Amino acid sequence: MSTLSWIIIAGLAMSVVALIGGITVLLPARTLDRILLPLVALAAGSLLGGALFHMLPEAVAELGNTLAVYVWLVTGFLTFFVLEQYLQWHHCHHPAGPHKHLGYLILLADGLHNFIGGLAVSAAFLVEVRLGMVTWLVAAAHEVPQELGDFGILVHSGWKPRSALLYNAASAMTFLVGGLVTYAVSGSFNVAVLVPFAAGNFIYIAAADLIPQITSTEPAADPTHKRAILAKKLEQTIALTAGLALLLVTSMLA
Repeated sequence: MSTLSWIIIAGLAMSVVALIGGITVLLPARTLDRILLPLVALAAGSLLGGALFHMLPEAVAELGNTLAVYVWLVTGFLTFFVLEQYLQWHHCHHPAGPHKHLGYLILLADGLHNFIGGLAVSAAFLVEVRLGMVTWLVAAAHEVPQELGDFGILVHSGWKPRSALLYNAASAMTFLVGGLVTYAVSGSFNVAVLVPFAAGNFIYIAAADLIPQITSTEPAADPTHKRAILAKKLEQTIALTAGLALLLVTSMLA
């Protein structure tokens, strides 16, 4: 397939991933709560592994081990910091609880986030198809817990499930738009710089959004409760390590 075909398929596939939030209306709340944090931990490990074991080495190979690579890395990190600071929004992975009802603001920020993601994933495909596939996969791994949380918030805020699904899928389409923009300017702009930029995005999301979700400490009222908390922490640590290991192994085999 042509590179453009890969970019289009990746963009459409990300919209399909956005529909996964719909399972929140089918699963019991206890089941969803049970699987969500391990998924968050796995996504955090995958994002870090993708950034450090795939994207950053590829950027160095493509652009050279120059200061510019790390400037783009930090720029990607700061971009998502600014996005969250000034839109007063963050990736939320709990479908219920004392959350502010952000409604359309969540969708707006999601759309902008997906547009930036599309820019970066398209750049990865233009550098190398294999790198594009890996970058898309780790981005999708992060989208699963995010979409579960965002869809749950919309529904619990009074949105009808069908409307929440449609708007989520629409906001995910900006991923394809970003991909096509990158492809369109690739002839006059070195899109390889977006690979370390995307790595910075991934590191920020993992470090600032996902890892705090799994490191928050619950008060242990009794020894039994304390053991349950420790078991959860161990499970989440294993899931995060598994995400890192998976991306490390795929890097070694590539």
